[in-house]
This record gives sequence, structure tokens and C-alpha cells, in this order.
Amino acid sequence: MQLLEGRPLNDDRRLPKEIRTYDFLDELGIPYWRLDHAPAMTMEICEAIDQNLGATICKNLFLCNRQQTAFYLLMMPGDKPFKTKDLSAQIGSSRLSFASAEHMEEYLDITPGSVSVLGLLNDKDNGVQLLIDKDVLKGEFIGCHPCINTSSLRLYTKDLIDKALPALHHSPIFVELPNDKEDTQ
Repeated sequence: MQLLEGRPLNDDRRLPKEIRTYDFLDELGIPYWRLDHAPAMTMEICEAIDQNLGATICKNLFLCNRQQTAFYLLMMPGDKPFKTKDLSAQIGSSRLSFASAEHMEEYLDITPGSVSVLGLLNDKDNGVQLLIDKDVLKGEFIGCHPCINTSSLRLYTKDLIDKALPALHHSPIFVELPNDKEDTQ
């Protein structure tokens, strides 16, 4: 795996949703570095990618309420455990669960294993509320997929928050999820 600056030189074998991601970042003048790899389907594989990326690795969880009328994209540190009760209380939505693959594709044009904050590029009707755990903001860089799990990008965290999200017309809600490791010390 080699970390490369910017978009691939040849887009021929890339999906349109991936190319749209590069176009979006390039149009905003956001610098990014790309790592092409085998499909990242587990957090263990993502951790190996993270070592090469040198960025905060995130769990990106696509969630919904019980009625499937409210959808959320949660970005949280990859090593932090997720408990729905901790999040539900902060956002005032009970009975959160994982949204279906169909909803993921409908709202974000991504498939399981490829969930990324950059999927909000495809959420034209703002049907998804972005939630960001405050610990994600601690790193200089953040890692995310360009809407496909065979590549990963490294962006400046500041560029994501100050440039990309406003251009996507998504204002995040910042949450504080407990880290069980800290709770036991």
C-alpha cells in the first residue's frame, strides 16, 4: 500500500460515486492523500490501513430510529465501543438501530463496508443527520472512504469540518460518547 497525493491518474476502473468524491474535494481545493487497498470489511483491516494513512480511523455507523423516519451517520473513533443508549440520550431519539443496506444506498449511494462522511455528497435532500463524536476532532487528519471501500483518503480534520461539511450543507451535531476503557481506570 502506497500513500499517494490526490486522485488516481486513471479513472477508467473507478465507480462514478468515487470519481464524484474526488471532483468534490478538488473543486473545494481540499488536499487529500489516497491509499488503494483490498476491500476494508472489518475494523482489523481498517487498522492496518490506518497505520499507512496516519490518520484518525473512524467507525462510520448508519443508524435510524425505530420508525425508520430519522437517519443518522455517526462518526466515532474506531477503538471506542458503541452503545445506543449513550447516543440516544444525547440526540433525543430512542430505540436507535442500524439502518438497512437499502436505506444506506438510497440516502448515501454507498454499500455496507463503504460508509463514509463523504457519502453525504449524495444526500441531496439532507435526509441524514451527521453526528460526530468530539474525540474524532482531536487528530490532525481523518481517514475516510471515497464512497467505496477499496480506497481510503486522508484529509485534514479542519478541512472536513470547515470546508467540506458546509459545502455538503450538513451541520453536524457533536456528541460525547463514553470510552469504556477510561471508565474502568
